Amino acid sequence: MGKYQGTFVIVGGGIAGVSCAETIAFYCPEEKIVLLTESSLIKAVTQLVSLGKALTRFEVVERSAETIGKCVQVVTDKLSSVRTREKIIITEKGHEISYKYLCLCTGARPKVIEESPNVIGIRDTESVEEFQRRIKDSERIVLVGNGGIASEIAFEVKGVAIDWVIKDNHMSSTFLDPGAAEFFRQRLQEKQHNSSAGGATVKRMRYGETQGSSGAALGPDWHRMLDVCGNARDLPDSVSIHSGCEVRNVRKSANGRKLSVDLTNGRAIECDFVVSATGVDPRIDYTVDSPLERATDGGISVNELMRTSVADIFAAGDCCTASWTLPDNWFQMRLWTQARQMGMMAGKAMAMTALGQQEQIVQDFCFEFFGHVTKLFGLQVVLLGRYNGQGLGTGYEALVRVTPNQEYIKLVLVGGRLQGAILIGETGLEETFENLLLNQLDLTPFGADLLDPNIDIEDYFD
Repeated sequence: MGKYQGTFVIVGGGIAGVSCAETIAFYCPEEKIVLLTESSLIKAVTQLVSLGKALTRFEVVERSAETIGKCVQVVTDKLSSVRTREKIIITEKGHEISYKYLCLCTGARPKVIEESPNVIGIRDTESVEEFQRRIKDSERIVLVGNGGIASEIAFEVKGVAIDWVIKDNHMSSTFLDPGAAEFFRQRLQEKQHNSSAGGATVKRMRYGETQGSSGAALGPDWHRMLDVCGNARDLPDSVSIHSGCEVRNVRKSANGRKLSVDLTNGRAIECDFVVSATGVDPRIDYTVDSPLERATDGGISVNELMRTSVADIFAAGDCCTASWTLPDNWFQMRLWTQARQMGMMAGKAMAMTALGQQEQIVQDFCFEFFGHVTKLFGLQVVLLGRYNGQGLGTGYEALVRVTPNQEYIKLVLVGGRLQGAILIGETGLEETFENLLLNQLDLTPFGADLLDPNIDIEDYFD
């Protein structure tokens, strides 16, 4: 049992925690920072590219926790309790870490459809390694979920038949409207017809990990580091989509060697195992002697500076819930982009508080509008503002431009002013539409010409 102390103590080695630590180190390089992480690997941002004023594209990589910086002391253990009166946290191994300012970045845990050794919930490095081990000997799997991880499994996994179960009426509904889903469905079919084509190779440094430790959540291109091929390598790739239904139960098949998955539409599917990629819940599996105020979704309530209801305790990333008055075009989704933004905001607020400059703390510009860059089905996807008309009812207009297998652009307008956009493919229009979203220019005079491929809209609004 050891005793540690730091001016700043951060719990969590994911993007939120690491971004918080790096931001504090920038503002307060002489102060002691302690990072408590369950894994000897942390998540770090690399290949950061600015696509606009606040819109960025980046990759997430695993690195040894020791590479984070000299002013950060890393303790590998799990948080057990927080004693707010004494300003001490206790770990499962009995370590005591005292703090002046604490930031909780404990992330989220996957919602698994059923607790079973034959149902794998994909969220962290350990679960992906189990997935990789199991799929090598498999010919058919059932995939449940409709977000980014499920979409990438459907597109990237080869040599196995996939039955994709989605409760919505179109795939990838977390990010996509029905039009974009159809665009990607055609791309998925194209991929199946050309399944022998090799994917892009990404080389990156990998570090070893001790068996059984749980890591932070996956990066957006997690599948590129792994061999995710099934046992039916000589067969064409097959993805069957079962929409508008859910899994009723999972049981052993009649012969006892396979699983039988019963769906709410009455169908039964025989498979080798089930992959559950059905979202996450905030992870708060420790005790606090002065209870933290919680939001209705179970997350820790934070204000615009990532402060919790308890003095000198902050929270960032998937474990927290934005509880301030939100701008019209920003809303919370538990995504990599927002974990990084929240971690940096918490780090800045903690550092400025320690420096006695609280009056200088203002919320970062990135919280003025929703912006997210990811990859789905091998193409860049940029989401801006209320990209699916969230909260706008039926009182909005949508303009769409589609080039099959190349690009999909959708603009959401209310009263002639841009409220959201989906940009799929290398459109080069991210900054233009970000500006139009921010300045709320009346676009009525341009009508459908906004998406006319013969008009260089970038130069027009430059």
